[in-house]
Order: sequence, then C-alpha cells, then structure tokens
Amino acid sequence: MNQEAIQTKMRQRAKELLNSGAVTMVLGWEAGTFWYQSTPILIRQAEDADKLVWNDFCQNNLSKYLLDFRFTNEKIALFLKGCDSRAFNRLLQDKQIEREKTYIIGIPCEGMKDHRLAQSKNEGDDLPLAKICQSCRYPNPVIYDELLTEEVTPRQKIVDFSDVEAIEQMSADERYEFWQKEHTKCIRCYACRNVCPACNCRKCIFDQATSGWNSKDVNASENQFYAMTRAIHIAGRCIECGQCEYVCPANIPIMLMNKKLIKDIDLLFGDYDAGLSIEGQPPLGHFEKDDPEEFM
Repeated sequence: MNQEAIQTKMRQRAKELLNSGAVTMVLGWEAGTFWYQSTPILIRQAEDADKLVWNDFCQNNLSKYLLDFRFTNEKIALFLKGCDSRAFNRLLQDKQIEREKTYIIGIPCEGMKDHRLAQSKNEGDDLPLAKICQSCRYPNPVIYDELLTEEVTPRQKIVDFSDVEAIEQMSADERYEFWQKEHTKCIRCYACRNVCPACNCRKCIFDQATSGWNSKDVNASENQFYAMTRAIHIAGRCIECGQCEYVCPANIPIMLMNKKLIKDIDLLFGDYDAGLSIEGQPPLGHFEKDDPEEFM
C-alpha cells in the first residue's frame, strides 16, 4: 500500500474513533514547517483528522508523548511503527502508562528518510534511509489493537555491531580522544533524554542542581559524565529507535554508546531485545544466582 493510501486510512480511522467516542484524542503526525519535517499532532476533533500525514519523515516516536497524559483518565488512540511499539512496551514495563487507556493502530514501516541530508536537497530528490532505519529488525509493530496495512519484511535479522567493533579496536587513549571530541560538541540541551522512552524518571538527577552529583557547567568532563550516566541508565532498556541521535543538534553518535552496551549485555546474558513484549525482566532488572561476576 502506498503512502497516500495509508494516510487516507489513518484519517478515516481517526475520524471513526473520535466520532464514536471510543477515544477522546488521537496522536499522529502532521506536516511541519519544512517539506522534510513531520511533527507530532494531538487531535481531539474529528474534522482535524485531515491534518494527519504519513510520509518519509514521520520519525518521531509517539509513545513518549503518552507520559504527558499518564495522570488523566482520557483514552488515547495513537499510530505506532515498529520501534514506537517497542517503546510502548518499555513504558508498560516501567509502569508509566496503562494499557487500557490506549488504542494502538499499528503501521508497518518501510523506513524513514534522512532528514538532515534532506535539508540540503530539494523536495522530490532521492534520499537514503535514515541510518537507524537501514538496520531496522522490527519494522512491524509488536503490539497493537489493529494493523493498518500488511506487514513488511525486516531489512536485517541481527544487530550490526561493526561500528562498535571499530571503536573497540582503538587503544584506550584513542577511544578517550574520540569521545572527548564528540562530547565537547554537546550543549547539554537534554533533547536526547527528553525524547528517549527509556528515560522516563519523574525526576532526573540532571535537573537536581543541589544533588552534588553533577554540575551545570557545559564542558567535556561534565558532558561525558552526563552521556555515560544516561547510557548506563538505559542499558538493557534501549529499544534502538535512534530518537536520541535524531534530535541531537550537535550530531553526536549517541547510539554508538548505546549499541556498545547492547553488545556487552548480549555477550554476558544472552541475546535480548528490549520492548518486544512486556513479559519477563530486562537483563539488568533482576538477578540470577548464575549471573557472570567477572568484576569480582
């Protein structure tokens, strides 16, 4: 099914759900300021459903926005791609949202285009897929109430760790220099944290200036502390949506550090992909007596 047909179905279902009273609002995407932008939209009136779009730039993960309504009793319908649905499960596991207050319309995804490259192109120019989409293993929603189209074939079955292995080949000094250079670019806007579905603490340590653990200074040392703390915080919980890199204004390869932790966790505890279901516990969320203890 082409994008225009999918968009038509999206608008139709949104209208039906709102008109019937089955939901009080619908989360989707609308056209942004530029042709290469599609931004989240919250619709409460059926007549506004015609604002919904489905195109190559509907990259925003809508699950995160549910946190803004976790203390309300409204029922929300939302459109979820494969990575978005893993984020939804992640929030369910963290007990941040309630399943019965949502209605999920799954959209199998062929991949989003590289929005940064699009900024230097003209509308209609051929664009490659976004880097995170090129290696997507779960393009089909893993949880939904209804599926809008037929499922698509994943581009990849296993995680490609070649970029992580390239960093591992460096000496300790070379790795330090690499990350020092990257983290010097960080402006501590916290966009990566704010968009991440695994970063769902109600109070973040980096907003607590009096905690004594962190400084508001923007320098390589403090930036590295922030980056490493956040990466370890979501270790075993990252759903590989790549939103952190997508929103980073400094183009820091944030997913590279996340993938390093995914690789190490797989090595220590066996293959694990976060957010595929709400059953079981993440590898670092519980303890087994036979867990490896090489650190002892």
